[in-house]
This record gives sequence, structure tokens and C-alpha cells, in this order.
Amino acid sequence: MTSATDEHRIIAGAFTERVRGVSPAAWDNPAPCEGWVARDVVRHLVEWFPAFLKSGAGVELPQGPSVDDDPVAAWTVHCDGVQALLDDPATAGKVLSNPHIGRVPLDQAVDRFYTADVFMHTWDLARASGQEETLDPVRCARLLDGMLPLDDVLRKSGQYGPKVEIPESADVQTRLLAFIGRTP
Repeated sequence: MTSATDEHRIIAGAFTERVRGVSPAAWDNPAPCEGWVARDVVRHLVEWFPAFLKSGAGVELPQGPSVDDDPVAAWTVHCDGVQALLDDPATAGKVLSNPHIGRVPLDQAVDRFYTADVFMHTWDLARASGQEETLDPVRCARLLDGMLPLDDVLRKSGQYGPKVEIPESADVQTRLLAFIGRTP
């Protein structure tokens, strides 16, 4: 298994490829998340995580332009800021504290809550913008295995839609997407 730093580099790199691949007209295409367009997938990632870091660890990420003005630059500034945080040797000694998750080493919190979110939203952005939708099956399996025991907690959080019924023979990416409420 890769470190949180390397995992972010790989997963955010794949998301960055999708961000850069969105044609200007496709930013307003509907996304698989109800009520969202492609631009909102990027907005979600660049808006929720900085507040999470600031409140839980006192870390402030650099802010780029508005997602409405320039979604590519907004993502790039944000992504580079997260990677710089993970690349900083001092991060290894920092802890994120949150009333819902307790105290977690900062790099693990980034990996568990943010990088996993980027991974799942890679499919959303790809689907919305007509790009390659295939996700790494090993990462899909690892994420799904970690989420299955937390089904009730995840549903109650309001962050995931109802599970989508799929055939038992479905591949692991389809099973993950259906579990988080997407119609693959």
C-alpha cells in the first residue's frame, strides 16, 4: 500500500487529467450527483476540504480563483496545496481533531476522507464530461471493503445516496459506484 502522500499524488493526478480534459462547454453538463453539473464536482472538493482542515488542524490551504471563473485553476491551486501539505515532513507530526472522527494523524485523515473522495468523484467528473470512466479496480475494492461495514453510518451522514441495485456479478467499480448511490 502506498503512503498517503503518494496515494494523493496518484489519485489527484488522475482527477487533474479529467479536469484538464473537460471542454469549456462541458462544465455545465449534468453530473451523476443529483443537482450538480461538472463544475460542481470540482467546487465540492475545493470548498469542503479547506474548512475541514482549518477547523480540525489549523491548516490553511492556498485559495485559487473561483470555480465559476476558472475551474481548472481553482482545482490546480487547491490540489497543489494539498500535495504540498502532504509532502511537508512536519505534517507527519500533526493531528486532525474532529468531533465526529476523534483525533487522527493528519496525513491519514487526508487519505481517508479527502483522497478517497477525490477518487470517487473522478468517475463523476468523467461521466459528466464524457471522458474515460475507468477507476483502478484495486483501489475500488479497497475502498468498498472499508465502506461496507460502515453502511449505516455512511447513509446517516447524508453524504451518500441510497444504494443502487445491480447484479451480483457486477465488477468491483460498478459495485462501488452502486454502493455510494451512483447509477453506473
